[in-house]
Amino acid sequence: MSAPNKSYDPVEVEALKPEEIARRRDEALAAIAAAGDLEALREVKVAHTGDRSPLALANREIGALPPHAKADAGKRVGQARGQVNQALKARQEELEAERDARVLVEEAVDVTLPYDRTPVGARHPITTLSERIEDVFVAMGYEVAEGPEVEAEWFNFDALNFPPDHPAREMQDTFFVRGAKGDQDGEGSGVVLRTHTSPVQIRSMIDREPPIYVICPGRTFRTDELDATHTPVFHQVELLAIDEGLTMADLKGTLDHMVRALFGEGMSTRLRPNFFPFTEPSAEMDMLCYVCRGESVGNPDRPCRTCSSEGWIELGGCGMVNPRVLIACGVDPDRYSGFAFGFGIERMLMFRHNVEDMRDMVEGDVRFTRPFGMEI
Repeated sequence: MSAPNKSYDPVEVEALKPEEIARRRDEALAAIAAAGDLEALREVKVAHTGDRSPLALANREIGALPPHAKADAGKRVGQARGQVNQALKARQEELEAERDARVLVEEAVDVTLPYDRTPVGARHPITTLSERIEDVFVAMGYEVAEGPEVEAEWFNFDALNFPPDHPAREMQDTFFVRGAKGDQDGEGSGVVLRTHTSPVQIRSMIDREPPIYVICPGRTFRTDELDATHTPVFHQVELLAIDEGLTMADLKGTLDHMVRALFGEGMSTRLRPNFFPFTEPSAEMDMLCYVCRGESVGNPDRPCRTCSSEGWIELGGCGMVNPRVLIACGVDPDRYSGFAFGFGIERMLMFRHNVEDMRDMVEGDVRFTRPFGMEI
């Protein structure tokens, strides 16, 4: 059996060399000083004082040394580990003090404020815009008229000159209300959820004597899928004017005044021939693009995404009231004439405020309504 290796020099062990221990110590101290928060400091602690840290592994090498060499090596490693632990403790106290000071500022509670204050709410922009449109026409002498949302089919279709076989009368376009006798689909009950606010115009002509000037805002229903540009429940505003001598020129002037009041001076409208059962002649009304004001037309240097560089945006339908509608409501078409138009309030809101998705208007998220404020 050989004698103990009393001449073994610990300096020859790489991990126990003085310069190696000093390097590992300095690395640990630098990492501790660079830790910006307590979480980072915890990671540094595991890396430099844990069981697999360089100084811990060096400490394990001491056990293999001869007795006369252990003391010197243990002293060097112990001093290095002690310095690292002291630095950890000091840095932890600093970071905890910084955290506590930050929490005092960020989570401070002003006990002088009323404890029961209600957060500021917001009116829905559909309501606000509807009332603004009403104000425009009330200022012109119009009256706001209202009617039921569950409507007789005669008011919704027949009085408006819709023929019996018109596609709008079918279930794929209209919500029918189930009859008292228990019919499963409701079609044939004679009761519908109104598909437009035009029934209010019919009721206004029956209830009032000409001249009649009414505006009819309200909620309407159609069997559309809910997507970015359609919703089965939406809002319309329609206008009706019945008087002696009214012409398309009066309609055009009224439309121009409306778009200027809602979108600013310089706005105008144009009429394109179309067909509606309840007006004759009928037209689609377009308004001048409120973004480019028509300057993008034929101008590749200034394209407009809002109107696709066409200069005009479709707004709704209009026309002179069909004499058959006047007769159905007991108005003499030989003496009186009238004009009417209608458009969707959601569509107008999308124009005025650059709303891209109609679903935002109906989902009830206060983050959508709050930016519109409490305007009254």
